[in-house]
Amino acid sequence: MNKKTLLSFLFLLVFFSENKAQESKTQDKNNAKKMEWFTDAKLGIFIHWGIYSVNGISESWAFFNNYINHDNYMKQLDGFNAASYQPEEWVKLIKESGAKYSVITTKHHDGISLWDTKAPNATTTIKHSAAKKDLISPFVKALKASGLKTGLYFSLPDWSYPDYDVFTREHKRYKLTEEPKRWNKYLSYYHKQLDELSSNFKPDLLWFDGDWEHSGEEWQAQKVLKGLRSYNPNIIINSRLNGHGDYETPEQGIPVVRPAGDYWELCYTMNDSWGYQPYDYKYKSPNMIVRTLVDCISMGGNLLLDIGPKADGTIPEQQVKVLKGLARWTQKHGEAIYGTRAGIPAGHFDGKTSLSKDRKTLYLYADWAPYDGILYLKGIQSKVKSAKVVGNNNHVELSKNGNDLSLKISESSVDADVTVLALQFDEPLKLEEKTSVSVNLTEKKKEPAKQQITEIANALQDGNNPFLNTKLAVDGLGFETEKKNLNPEVYNWITKNAEGLFQTGKGLPEGHYQGNSALSADKKTVYLFVEGKPTGPIALKGIKNKIARIRIVGEGTMMEPEIYNKLYWSAIPGIIYIPVPQDRLDKSLTVIAVLLDGEVDLYREKVGAIESNL
Repeated sequence: MNKKTLLSFLFLLVFFSENKAQESKTQDKNNAKKMEWFTDAKLGIFIHWGIYSVNGISESWAFFNNYINHDNYMKQLDGFNAASYQPEEWVKLIKESGAKYSVITTKHHDGISLWDTKAPNATTTIKHSAAKKDLISPFVKALKASGLKTGLYFSLPDWSYPDYDVFTREHKRYKLTEEPKRWNKYLSYYHKQLDELSSNFKPDLLWFDGDWEHSGEEWQAQKVLKGLRSYNPNIIINSRLNGHGDYETPEQGIPVVRPAGDYWELCYTMNDSWGYQPYDYKYKSPNMIVRTLVDCISMGGNLLLDIGPKADGTIPEQQVKVLKGLARWTQKHGEAIYGTRAGIPAGHFDGKTSLSKDRKTLYLYADWAPYDGILYLKGIQSKVKSAKVVGNNNHVELSKNGNDLSLKISESSVDADVTVLALQFDEPLKLEEKTSVSVNLTEKKKEPAKQQITEIANALQDGNNPFLNTKLAVDGLGFETEKKNLNPEVYNWITKNAEGLFQTGKGLPEGHYQGNSALSADKKTVYLFVEGKPTGPIALKGIKNKIARIRIVGEGTMMEPEIYNKLYWSAIPGIIYIPVPQDRLDKSLTVIAVLLDGEVDLYREKVGAIESNL
């Protein structure tokens, strides 16, 4: 190759590289624009409705797992009457809850279509159920009239369809390699159904499910995407199409750490069931749901909260109660919900946080009432322009010590579920790089007692135990010589809670508990430092261990935890809620001991958001 040819080759290489980079940048920009409404929405309502609500059994899985045979499962069609179905009232309640979009099951894995599909051999509610109705059309009409975005759930498998290969866990109809014509008939069937959903309902979002039974090539994923885009170039698709989609959908388990990508949504039940099950009484309280929403917001994601209507079309009373409780909070705090982005790293504030799009407003979420009214914020380099309590605009008294802030609020400012403060800055927020906290007890004597105790908890969290070289014993004895050097309130707190301070090491990593913590020397006991008066049970995520017992340190009260969303088929641990009796709380800082069945074993999954393949 001569010099001239080489230069031409290098020129073309640079040209194509720059052109490709520019195309990628344009694609990212277009994708961000398409995803903006979804990213801003923060809250959606999922609806699982089908014939499984007649007997109140697991949707589709009841016959797949052979808990009931298929014939008896399908007999529920005769009881599925939708006699009291009022889609406008559903939408009114969904909008009141604060949701900005809704996703309804058009067809679950049982193959029963809730709209008037013309696909051959389809089982539909209009032809085969007691309802004799197209149930999707009136709901979508009401949804669009309300201004909410339309999402449609669609099951890729159809376990009742004669030309689908899978029937139950124990039985397959055929192998694809042996009967490709049957598989092609099924592909034509389900492509036609997707065309109908696109043309009839013009969805903003398509929520696929069941992709695990076949590869992307077998599902003809690229053809699916091309078809959906032909109706709506800006349609948003979840990740359950074998890696083709715009956002990730973790199920039931609230992520411990923030997912890697920009777009994700937690799909979540109010109790342990997606569809209506009358004997599933394990409902989370509105307080738990509000705090789950805040958890999602703080990590830049959405919450898709599920309801399961009854066979007659009414929404169960307990589900309405949860939605109404959610509505109370969202209507008051809209500014700190919609359009926000993920918050700041842990270590700056003991609760959850989020930021405005321009990063000039920081929102602090406190699910506790501070006894002295003071919340602490650390490492803030930017100057605070204004500070307020969201929802009532009450004054926040602000004190500054270097880059650390004390924020004092009135008792009347405290919200029953989560209090929100908004701090506005003149510039995008700048944070001090977090450094390891250490405490010299004798140098802190002049500081307020509560502040000293908080700093002790901060130091323990970072693994800098200030008591290692003192005479403090596990029972609080032997510390009398230090009494003269300490604030009496601080001394009393130390000796009372000595068990949680004696030889304890670094606390739990970010995400498992929102406040400070410490681990016993043998790593079998987690000590949780609980601020003020919690508005509900305190929460632990990602603990694989079984809980042996839980008690309040220094006074011995035992507490029984409740575990939610532990799925038998999943390795993800459930969320542990610990109800703390308010009359046993320490007005300085409560310490809770959680004894495990062995050394602490943590689950820290990395949920990766799918990049757009549309």
